[in-house]
Amino acid sequence: MPDRSEPLGLYVHWPFCLAKCPYCDFNSHVRDVIPQARFRDALRRELSNDAARLGRRPLRSIFFGGGTPSLMDPETVAALIEDATTLFDPAPDLEITLEANPTSVERDKLAAFRQAGVNRVSLGVQSLNDDALRALGREHSGRQAVAALETARKIFDRISFDLIYARPEQTALTWRHELETALDLVSDHLSLYQLTIEPGTVFEGHYRQGKIILPEDDLSAALYDMTGEIAQTRGLQAYEVSNYARPGAESRHNLVYWRYQDYLGIGPGAHGRLTLNGQLHATRRHRAPEIWAERVEARGSGSTQETPLNAEECGREALLMGLRLAEGIDLRRFEARTSRALADCVDEAILEAAIAEGYLEHGSDRLRATHQGRLRLEALLGALVL
Repeated sequence: MPDRSEPLGLYVHWPFCLAKCPYCDFNSHVRDVIPQARFRDALRRELSNDAARLGRRPLRSIFFGGGTPSLMDPETVAALIEDATTLFDPAPDLEITLEANPTSVERDKLAAFRQAGVNRVSLGVQSLNDDALRALGREHSGRQAVAALETARKIFDRISFDLIYARPEQTALTWRHELETALDLVSDHLSLYQLTIEPGTVFEGHYRQGKIILPEDDLSAALYDMTGEIAQTRGLQAYEVSNYARPGAESRHNLVYWRYQDYLGIGPGAHGRLTLNGQLHATRRHRAPEIWAERVEARGSGSTQETPLNAEECGREALLMGLRLAEGIDLRRFEARTSRALADCVDEAILEAAIAEGYLEHGSDRLRATHQGRLRLEALLGALVL
């Protein structure tokens, strides 16, 4: 029988974009004409198909991601929200987030998304600097980004926005001005991403050719520290490596991921982690939008993978996700979720050394990375986690 007591997050992937950003390695696709009706029907069918086997589990959050989900018809968003809250048992404070870009076309749809049931918007601002936006391949200007933040503030009680830092030619002075300007408009939630060169992207080719030169590590670290200091003056705390929020404004959906809880992912390329018959499974949908839609139309699901995870895999994933959080990992829940003790999942010598260096704190009931530990988390996890 399905495990109906475990709360659930729902992720809905909309794979289409107006243009492919040169730094992006997400599952996003550009189409001259977006087949709205076909993909609305396919998403609804896949959701219904999964709900039938999962049962009426408590629903904690819904997140429309992409791609560019603000290119969806608001009617599609409304239908999916209605389906989800009918098929599952929604929490009284159900968080429903939609990602949007600050282009004028998408900005004009924000009120319609609010009417559809979205109660939190995440704006892909990325920068307020026009030169930087052009270099990043974004479709909006700095003025449009400011206008989108101002518009969203009038419509939504909860707003998040993304910024990219450690960009070529970026200085501490320009970053301070950019960040303070954005936080003067919206100071609820900030997601901060360091520009990295991902394999298979346009930027990878430019980087190899010397057309892109990223800042030195010392400057990147200084920009990161400056972000925390400025955010704190606005009442935002760093609750995760890349995320800052006022107390109570944390992304409930993303906390599902970082706390290693169950989530259902539907749509092209969507991933999931689902407890089925007492065992955690990794799920994945076909990445190609049209092939995914064909599979859903033929058999109700675009699934390509549903793999049981063993205790070792669960322990590794829970550590990689949980140590990103400032709160760290609840060790009692870790053992209950993964069926493994912490000592079986980490290199004991590295753990002791990291504690001695002040990178980790290990209490009787919790393991957490300190601020210094989170600054070098990728290297730390690579050495620590077995």
